[in-house]
Amino acid sequence: MRLNVKVSPNAKNDKLVMEEGRSRVYLTIPRNDPNTNKALIKFLAAHFYVNKNKITILTGKDKREKLVSVSKG
Repeated sequence: MRLNVKVSPNAKNDKLVMEEGRSRVYLTIPRNDPNTNKALIKFLAAHFYVNKNKITILTGKDKREKLVSVSKG
């Protein structure tokens, strides 16, 4: 499964909100933290009940908008 994700750091709670055409992930991690992608992968793995190695950021590693692949198998 592929997701268009927009990451919003510095939120009060970690949560996933489905919007038209993409998902928005709110993370409590501070803005400009170098571990934002790791926090995103950890959150998505927990949300979809898969191991962290099943989540891959395909594009947008340095940007807020990312294309993410989630493998179930």
